[in-house]
Amino acid sequence: MRKFMIAAALAVTSTAAVVPAAAQISVAPGLVTVNVQDVSALNNFLNDTQIAALNNLNVPVTVQAPISVAANVCGTTVALLSAARKTGDAVCTATSGSRALASIVNRQMLRQKK
Repeated sequence: MRKFMIAAALAVTSTAAVVPAAAQISVAPGLVTVNVQDVSALNNFLNDTQIAALNNLNVPVTVQAPISVAANVCGTTVALLSAARKTGDAVCTATSGSRALASIVNRQMLRQKK
């Protein structure tokens, strides 16, 4: 009986340890979907070749950005985006560019390293 109880306790413990890890992989905490409708907002942050490459992609350019970057370029607040994340609807449209957004677009869309 004691061996059965130990085995059951180990099974529950190992299952509980796996669930949070799986949840972390499927959900990217702190990230928001940012749509860049007008790539010219990134003109001051990317070179001409990178801008040309983005212009050849289907608009809008969509990337996953940290919530603070998204709030900055979308003209909103972290609090509003955080509340939207709770409902699973954290999407915004960039109204300006930033060095951080340009770096994210470069990595995610153009697959270029710094």
